[in-house]
Amino acid sequence: MAVNIEKVFTETLRLAINNGASDVHFSGNMPPVIRMMGQLRQVDTEPLDNQELTRLFMAMLTEKQKSYFQQHNEIDLAIELNNLSRFRVNFYQHMKGISGAFRIVASTIRTMQELRLPVILKTILERRKGLILVTGPTGSGKSTTLASMIHEINLNRSDHIITIEDPIEYVHKPVKSMIHQREIGLHADDFSAALRSALREDPDVILVGEMRDTETISNALRAAETGHLVLSTLHTNSAPDTVDRIINVFPAEQQQQVRQLLASSLVAVISQRLVPRVVNNDRVAVMEILINTDAVKNLIREGKTHQLDSAIQTGMEHGMQNFDRSLMDLKQNNMVAPHLELKNYV
Repeated sequence: MAVNIEKVFTETLRLAINNGASDVHFSGNMPPVIRMMGQLRQVDTEPLDNQELTRLFMAMLTEKQKSYFQQHNEIDLAIELNNLSRFRVNFYQHMKGISGAFRIVASTIRTMQELRLPVILKTILERRKGLILVTGPTGSGKSTTLASMIHEINLNRSDHIITIEDPIEYVHKPVKSMIHQREIGLHADDFSAALRSALREDPDVILVGEMRDTETISNALRAAETGHLVLSTLHTNSAPDTVDRIINVFPAEQQQQVRQLLASSLVAVISQRLVPRVVNNDRVAVMEILINTDAVKNLIREGKTHQLDSAIQTGMEHGMQNFDRSLMDLKQNNMVAPHLELKNYV
């Protein structure tokens, strides 16, 4: 009996949402696969017909998006499916057919308290200018943390917030702030161009979904230096790695100037991993936090980033913490299992 692909598609997404999954994968000639608590689980159903799956996916695209997919064999987008949720989606071709990776985006933005984010993050959001970076590997919850931080500003300040995303994930509704969300490919050509444009749009806060290239990083640093609060992400594994990545992306002859610019504009680096909570089929972030104190500024200027780990360990009075301290606090508050080891989630 042929599989009713629309029914399987809808029921699989609903199953994933109801069970707190993060991602769903639909692939031609394979059953769907759900990622729950970081683990992949195959759905008990017949393999999906590749031709029918292609038809289903293409029906979700505009003519412009179909043209892009036909040229590039992949496409990123965000879609909202009625009665289900919002999803960040990537459709792509591979040797066995077509696949779609659906990242579930919560319909409501969780507050910083609900996410159990450290109190120091509220303090750094009181800054009116500078660069705040949230870093970590793919799937470490960076977008959720940033959305919660933007939501915190929206609840408490009358600011103009501009977000530049690829694609737009969380949709913010204005509370006290005015918010404009722009999507790469729909509302702007690329991050760098959108960031340059944002500086002429009277922003107070700019969210840059990802600092992917030298020009975007340079523009973000200058925006932070010239009186804007800039929030962004990098795919780095620690705060010291983040500082090194920003500096090393520039040619050697520019790196000293970049060190000076970063030292003066950086507010904080928050590196995170997601680990299972002991209840509610949920996960919580283990965080390393670097605050740009005077001592940290000097280390960045002088190129002594290898000493940043020590600065984090001795900077508790400023709100700094390393991964070990963060994990210990979570264990002491019975948030995670006492035997949990972070190395299993890196």
